[in-house]
Amino acid sequence: MNRIHSPMQEINWIGKLADLKEEHYRNTLLITALMDLLIEKGVMTRSEIESRMAELDRIMIPDPTYPIS
Repeated sequence: MNRIHSPMQEINWIGKLADLKEEHYRNTLLITALMDLLIEKGVMTRSEIESRMAELDRIMIPDPTYPIS
């Protein structure tokens, strides 16, 4: 179904996308700073962080044998 959106709606969507981009940048900056500090202070190693990331990635990817409906 085709929907025609007003120019103001499109401008609003573009603004929301820009806000999301800025928020994504800030979150990435924060995570990078936290990881660097944890490594610098000897709390965790880079390989421990990478291992945890891989573990979380496996958990977050849904099992194809149990599709979510």
